[in-house]
Amino acid sequence: MSEKHVLLGMELPELKALLTQLGQPAFRAGQVMAWLQKGVPFEEMSNLPKALRETLRETCIDLPMNIHQAFPSSKDDTVKFLFSCIDGNMIEGVLMHYHYGYSLCISTQVGCKMGCAFCASTLNGCVRSLTSAEMLSQVLLANRFLGERGHVGHIVLMGSGEPLDNYDHTVDFLRKVNAEDGLNISLRNISVSTCGLVPQMNRLAEEGLPITLSISLHAPNDRIRRQIMPIANTYPIDQLMTAVRAYVQKTGRRVVFEYALIDQLNSRPEHARELASLVGGMQCHVNLIPLNHVDERSLRPATPQAVQQFLKTLEERHVSATVRREMGSDIGGACGQLRRRVLSGEAEE
Repeated sequence: MSEKHVLLGMELPELKALLTQLGQPAFRAGQVMAWLQKGVPFEEMSNLPKALRETLRETCIDLPMNIHQAFPSSKDDTVKFLFSCIDGNMIEGVLMHYHYGYSLCISTQVGCKMGCAFCASTLNGCVRSLTSAEMLSQVLLANRFLGERGHVGHIVLMGSGEPLDNYDHTVDFLRKVNAEDGLNISLRNISVSTCGLVPQMNRLAEEGLPITLSISLHAPNDRIRRQIMPIANTYPIDQLMTAVRAYVQKTGRRVVFEYALIDQLNSRPEHARELASLVGGMQCHVNLIPLNHVDERSLRPATPQAVQQFLKTLEERHVSATVRREMGSDIGGACGQLRRRVLSGEAEE
């Protein structure tokens, strides 16, 4: 049996060529593409002939993943998705409701190989990278889940995986999700997170994509960063900050520094002062994150008092900063937690 075609990963000319091979008129490609952008499976593409729908079902793939299970939070409007890929792998996504609409955090890899000490996604390494079609599927499935309640208008590439370690598919996804004949989501509403892959950051600056770049910093110096982020051994903070400044200069876009506050390790006032010196004067914002505890890790979150003192210290030094609102804490909101629970049989079905 020949391998099936993944239609969601195709450009319109490719889809036209495929349908022509199947003996269909070229206009059918536009119809199929329109349905795919709504996340509709072949059998529900009502303006296609039944015979064509059957042929597509036998020879092609509409969405290369589906929702295995949805876990709504009892505390807010957050929903954690466990998506199943057609090869049996599972990844996570988080749908969050804000005053400006719905935001979806998506994954870019099955697992992660970056080894950050505070993250559950990396505990079993990286199984494989996701395709741009699989990334797009997460958005389409979330929209189908929402139905008449709304649609995803903001996207964060901050689920499992390092987006810039899957560079080509990540950039392809960004272009596809922004396409006028697709979901047409503004790139200014999309954030891409990286632990600091300097060569890829430099490359991304040249792509002409006005996304928000989020840097997982989590420490004000190399001594602390190397304890929790192995990438710091390859790209120390001075190299990272040089790349960040070059990115800001090239794109004109403000960058966001993600900073998870860990008890005693990086959350004392002197750490805040050092961080303020590091990023002061830069076109940036610091996103302070109360650490999500991971059972397999010994790290503990900073106290609420320490979090507020850290924020105050930054603000006193004129550094733009906020504390991220905790969402979905009752459904394993941190990257990788839910997937590990389900794969180990601990989560309720």
